[in-house]
Amino acid sequence: MLEIRNITKTFFPGTVNEVRALRGVTLTIEDGCFAAIIGTNGSGKSTLLNAVAGTFLPDEGSVFIDGTDITHWPEHKRARLVGRVFQNPFAGTAAEMTIAENIAIAMKRGKSRGVGQALSRSVRDEIADKVRALNMGLENRLDNPIGTLSGGQRQALTLLMATWVRPKLLLLDEHTAALDPKSAAQVAALTSEIIARDKLTVLMVTHSMQQAVQMPGRVVMMHAGNVVEDYAGERKKGLRIADLMRAFDRVRRRDLFDAAVANIVVPQYA
Repeated sequence: MLEIRNITKTFFPGTVNEVRALRGVTLTIEDGCFAAIIGTNGSGKSTLLNAVAGTFLPDEGSVFIDGTDITHWPEHKRARLVGRVFQNPFAGTAAEMTIAENIAIAMKRGKSRGVGQALSRSVRDEIADKVRALNMGLENRLDNPIGTLSGGQRQALTLLMATWVRPKLLLLDEHTAALDPKSAAQVAALTSEIIARDKLTVLMVTHSMQQAVQMPGRVVMMHAGNVVEDYAGERKKGLRIADLMRAFDRVRRRDLFDAAVANIVVPQYA
């Protein structure tokens, strides 16, 4: 279970570039829950994911996984519990290393690193079996540098690597956004299959309202560093893209109203 408690983060505080990215966000993701975070640019969704991943320390608040306070753990230590797939298909892997070598390293997440003896015949067979399940023909290219693959192939392998050792939490950072439509659909389907099979706890950031409606069991909407909507249970089952559009419109109209109120000049009387 992921618990985010009153997380705040301000970038460039006290300067003209100050950005209050997170404003006391509290969120609990239960075991086995697949939750998506949506929001406009600057809403804080990617910042929240980075706070969970350990990319930076929050100004205030705490992050817990399965009751363990990981707030001050460095990113590499959190990798023992957290798997992550980035938006860029070329992030999270070593381009010059082979498919087999990249996966062998992923197999040792949370253990001492090094490929060496890891690439035994039995390990290569295990790798080939799981890669074959991707239905991309990559099981015959295990000795090819991973950097020679297409974005969709590489992202599918990155997803496989992030979940090879079952993580306590899987973070998906707009992981289909940079792919062509066909590859994005393939990776999305693979994502749903792996999550359902392994009953993973997932936090996914996405700009795609279609993904938010179709893939996860819960949708959290953020705006201006706050959680403004939380669709779960029966409310999520009936959720449609039109509902999300209306929610975004409500937020925009509220912002316009607040801005108008802030600019009202109150006359002063002697």
